[in-house]
Amino acid sequence: MSYKTIVVHLDTSRHAHARLETALHLAKHFGARLIGVFAVFNPDPRAFYVMAGSVDYFAAQDQLRLERRGALERLFHAELERAEVAGEWVAVDQAANLTVPHRGHYADLIIAGQEDPHDPESYVGDYFSESLVMSAGRPVLLTPYAANVASPGGHVMVCWDGSREATRAIHDALPFMRTARLTTIVSLDGERDEPRARIPGTDIATVIARHGIRVEVRNLDLPDGTAVGDALLSEAGTLGADLLVMGAYGHARWHELVMGGATRTILKSMTLPVLMSH
Repeated sequence: MSYKTIVVHLDTSRHAHARLETALHLAKHFGARLIGVFAVFNPDPRAFYVMAGSVDYFAAQDQLRLERRGALERLFHAELERAEVAGEWVAVDQAANLTVPHRGHYADLIIAGQEDPHDPESYVGDYFSESLVMSAGRPVLLTPYAANVASPGGHVMVCWDGSREATRAIHDALPFMRTARLTTIVSLDGERDEPRARIPGTDIATVIARHGIRVEVRNLDLPDGTAVGDALLSEAGTLGADLLVMGAYGHARWHELVMGGATRTILKSMTLPVLMSH
């Protein structure tokens, strides 16, 4: 298995160019076709008519977005040609929470960005990252707003707890691991409150090694009161990993999407690219 079709979500945020750079590098690396899906948050313009002066503001913002969209589309095509990568540009006016997962159904890998609380243009919908991971049915590579890693996958850190989601994430990430200089399996044996029987990290490492992958195993013993997500990010920094692979956990949606503790922490505080599967 390899990634032969990659979808990257693009918007008018200041991180879109860096995300495109990462997507281009990976498309070149894997020999994949790159689909740029442009989708932004579009409020209902009728809502602005009840606010004095808001109509002109909405029109100005809409024009600015059109200009940014045009500039990004030109950059996308120019960079495809420069990198000698096949691809296409798709611009949609529907909600990103619906269109990006739908486009992702026809891809091997989806690349999207973490929402930046300091950049309003990075907001494209409520719980966008969570909804994408839970509904796309494909591995999602999320890039952090606080760091720019253009070529993730040199040292892959895998979070292993024996769960179905972790198993799915490992196999979804095999193309990265095959070309990585090192893959480290971090076994979460410290989660003593979890009743599920765990598969030892050495067992899954053996499975991975049969693919010709260089792999090591580390056990992460969590002291009482330590949050799993924080411990994983700290371990990634200690190892010098540039890609984190993990299964995503989610609960039923009522008024909002609620993610498991470690998943929620990683989505909020990620310091390196994270590949998630559900």
